[in-house]
Amino acid sequence: MLTEERRNEIVRMVEQSGSKSVQELMALLKTSESTIRRDLNDLDRKKLLIKVHGGAVALSKTITADSTVSEREDLNRDTKQQLARYAASLITNDDIVYLDAGTTTGFIPDYLTCKNALFVTNAIVHARKLCSLGYQVYMPGGVLKTRTEALTGSQTCSYLEKFHFTKGFFGANGITLKEGFTTPDIQEAAVKEVAVKHTRDRYILCDSSKFDKISSVTFAGFTEAFVITDAGAPAFYKRQRNIVIAPED
Repeated sequence: MLTEERRNEIVRMVEQSGSKSVQELMALLKTSESTIRRDLNDLDRKKLLIKVHGGAVALSKTITADSTVSEREDLNRDTKQQLARYAASLITNDDIVYLDAGTTTGFIPDYLTCKNALFVTNAIVHARKLCSLGYQVYMPGGVLKTRTEALTGSQTCSYLEKFHFTKGFFGANGITLKEGFTTPDIQEAAVKEVAVKHTRDRYILCDSSKFDKISSVTFAGFTEAFVITDAGAPAFYKRQRNIVIAPED
């Protein structure tokens, strides 16, 4: 089989199944590991697929779309609560915390044990919940994005630049080593980027389904934050130094 034919076949198989490992491609195409890896590097460079550790993922399976809070709220709910419970245990009375908009970060207030931490958030729902629990909460101005109930825009970013957060908890729609942490909306990405830069201890809360997914806009590099996730995360990622597996109990 000619090189071009083999590479076209790789793209077809990856698109058909969503992903293929190097070992699967070696067996199906009866060729060496070094050849398959060269093929994947070339196809990734041409943006015909996404090369990930140990194989490749179809482009159509990696781009995540934006969705409403109600659409995401019950998706992987138990896992989101597991991650939020662990995140809440990291917050102390002396912390100035940035709480990013999102359904996973939205569960953090439910598990707080400290009494005097100060919170800043761009999420209407998070602010209301924190206030009802008696916490001091600050919110930026900005434009309210109704799909995610988050405040965004230049006014939001300018306000957050005034702070120096001790801890920040963020959501993301996708995580890869190459593209880092991504989200679908450029306005929300700008807010996340500013908040990350003004935070000392940064945590991304993402269940294992978010790995090797890519959304439209990168807001932080992979090594810029710790990732709080569940035990279902791919083995390769679990070996990275910034991955934290939240306990189930």
